[in-house]
Amino acid sequence: MDLAKQFHPGADWTRFPGAELICKGLIDLEHGEESEESLLVEISASKLRQLGFEIAVPRRPLPEHALFQRLVTADPDRAHSRYNALLRRLASFHRSARCGG
Repeated sequence: MDLAKQFHPGADWTRFPGAELICKGLIDLEHGEESEESLLVEISASKLRQLGFEIAVPRRPLPEHALFQRLVTADPDRAHSRYNALLRRLASFHRSARCGG
């Protein structure tokens, strides 16, 4: 099945920067897995819904904190820069999706 159609019927959002993060995050959420990507989707769930994505997930109270903690656990020295890079990638996806690419 075409993942772009599964999560956002009628649009090819897979060409946008950061789409690979959103795609993996949606799949991980669907399977109940916590990953960097699923936490990014949770962080941006309201914006993704505004873009037409169907996301019905129980949100953690603070997915931003969960993501940062996960990054600190994996690599404390690079956690801050990695966190900022992931959020910039997410913002790029939102901008591209709003503008149509």
